[in-house]
Amino acid sequence: MTIAGYEFRPRLVPTLAYVVVLALLLGLGFWQLERAEQKREALAARAAAARAPVLELNRAPASLAEHRYRRARASGRYDGEHQFLLDNQVRDGEAGYRVLTPLRLEGSTGAVLVDRGWVPVGPDRSQLPAIPAPDGARTVSGRIARGPVVALRLGEPAAENRSWPRRIQYLDFDYIAHALPYPVEGYLLRETPEGEGAVAARAPRDAWRFGPERHEGYAVQWFALAAALTLIWIGVNSHRQREDGKQT
Repeated sequence: MTIAGYEFRPRLVPTLAYVVVLALLLGLGFWQLERAEQKREALAARAAAARAPVLELNRAPASLAEHRYRRARASGRYDGEHQFLLDNQVRDGEAGYRVLTPLRLEGSTGAVLVDRGWVPVGPDRSQLPAIPAPDGARTVSGRIARGPVVALRLGEPAAENRSWPRRIQYLDFDYIAHALPYPVEGYLLRETPEGEGAVAARAPRDAWRFGPERHEGYAVQWFALAAALTLIWIGVNSHRQREDGKQT
């Protein structure tokens, strides 16, 4: 193909490399657009949940699928003998645990798992921190949450299958339900930082601390790199023709 005195003749190896890298760049760009849409939907869901009435968990059951982000309130007693410490939770560069304590619901045989906040690992990782739960009847206010997730689960959530508090590597509600001697709901009630049972002085970081615009900006960067790569590929495979028909 000859255009304005330039002959475009793509070579095999550069073209194969171009196609592979272009596909990668475009894939990253569209992935960021998908993340932006997910963020937009989640923010809309949180805004709707903030306007909705507070759920009274002692009166009616809730579900993660239907009530995620909703404000909720539950009354009962903490089961301080059966607490879970979710490992590998980092705050400001410091390793720690999220403290998950069952709240036995008043007037029910079941419980909800309360995320009471973050505590540091401490100087000796072999020794789990002692975290007492408040005694007596309590009313806990917070939001219904899914909790931290991991991309890859290797083995059982907990190596110490008989000791309490129990250190778990990832959140698995089926495992937690089998570990407790009573039914437990399949979601977290993330307690507000000022709650009576909260153990963290700092509120948990918000997973949605920036909006969809940042993801859209990342997408533009990936697409710009794809465009630049295309121009480079065209330039590498284009040659000016001399008057005698030879390439220069």
